Amino acid sequence: MNVTLGFIGCGNMAKAMIGGILKNGILMKEQIIASAVSDSTVAKVSEQFGIKTTKDNLQVVENSDIIFLAVKPQYYETVIHEIREKITDNQIIVSIAPGKTVDWLGDLFGKEVKIVRTMPNTPALVLEGMTGVCKNNNVTAEELEEVCRILNGFGKAAVVKEDLMDVVVSVSGSSPAYVFLFIEAMADAAVADGMPRNLAYEFAASAVLGSAKMVIETKKHPGELKDMVCSPGGTTIEAIRVLEEKGFRSSVIEAMKACTKKAREL
Repeated sequence: MNVTLGFIGCGNMAKAMIGGILKNGILMKEQIIASAVSDSTVAKVSEQFGIKTTKDNLQVVENSDIIFLAVKPQYYETVIHEIREKITDNQIIVSIAPGKTVDWLGDLFGKEVKIVRTMPNTPALVLEGMTGVCKNNNVTAEELEEVCRILNGFGKAAVVKEDLMDVVVSVSGSSPAYVFLFIEAMADAAVADGMPRNLAYEFAASAVLGSAKMVIETKKHPGELKDMVCSPGGTTIEAIRVLEEKGFRSSVIEAMKACTKKAREL
């Protein structure tokens, strides 16, 4: 499809998206334009991806069918105020900000605008991102499908009800940080038992990667997969016993509930 794509903001998430979209042939570099505040970022992104770059957000708007607002949430009001008069009925605005509802975004534009709200995560950097998606009533099913096609360029996209988007933040948007903490803790334990740190990180990260693939590819319940590893009277069930004793599950659940609550307050 001959759609043009614009990014207002060119941070790590935007670059991950652009990289995946180009690598997977979703769009050609000539179909993408991005803006950034600094000359160095504009030059770096242009050199890295070969796309058109600018410091002018309005130039992005004027040259895009779909516009990703890829700035930090605290800058949304400023950016929307700058571009809202130039947004047409046919353009689609895609938000990646946590906690910002489609109604909140629509109120800032002050007119009927096509808005898609998304919550991507940082595994997009390695084309394994998971993005939650919802829309307002101005976006057609075909337009949502096209946005999802683009989002699938750097991972997977799943359409959810908007009242679940804050849950997406805790289970997907923020959760890579929990996993990194878990990997770091496992590596620290291995180092404490004598393993070199670089090897400890490789073992721990590979175990998490393989375990995640088992859940996705076998479609088995995580509890069933856990039981497959736990031999009677063995080493694994002893480790599970200690994790349960220390409140592992409860800690994860409470952390995620706090994350969801914070997202709803943003």
